[in-house]
Amino acid sequence: MSHYLYLVRHGEQQHAEHGLPDGPLSARGRRQAQLLAERLGGVPMTAAWHSPLQRAAETAQIIAERMPAVIPEPSSLLFDCVPSGRTPETPSAFDPFFGSITEAEIEAGEAQMADAAAEFLSPKRGDHHELLITHNFVIGWLVREALQAPAWRWVSINQANGGLTVLHQRAGRPWSLITHNDLAHLPMELRTGLPEPHIV
Repeated sequence: MSHYLYLVRHGEQQHAEHGLPDGPLSARGRRQAQLLAERLGGVPMTAAWHSPLQRAAETAQIIAERMPAVIPEPSSLLFDCVPSGRTPETPSAFDPFFGSITEAEIEAGEAQMADAAAEFLSPKRGDHHELLITHNFVIGWLVREALQAPAWRWVSINQANGGLTVLHQRAGRPWSLITHNDLAHLPMELRTGLPEPHIV
């Protein structure tokens, strides 16, 4: 058994800088999705899911044009969410972020991500190559969960728009992180969405 999970953050959203909760992809976001589709074109995908939000659904549609063997399906487990609240180990640097999140948002996110981990990270029989097109926090939580890192670590695991993260599990073994936020398919001018400037 060899299970590969390809985690993709949606392309850049149009007018994301205005704080809109959702919307269509920008021209740059569509190009990010096209280049990611080319990158994944040779992977024998067996299934694909995407967040129902517009920016993720449009990313999935563009990628699907290069992958006729699979039809991406919407999954409510991949909605944008806050996967957990503060823990005693959470560094104080993240206090401002958690201070703006309600208890209801945290409870909903915890329940969603528990179900997502059970659905997508559970051992499976046979060989699988599965694609998840979702959001920054969701990917951060799934990576943290796969590696069994402390609960707060998801908030420090960030992905750019169109970034590619790959997890792999063999039968009887724990998950391995093959690559995280791989942007090799994107030229510098298309690398957007990280919380602070950095060099890749």
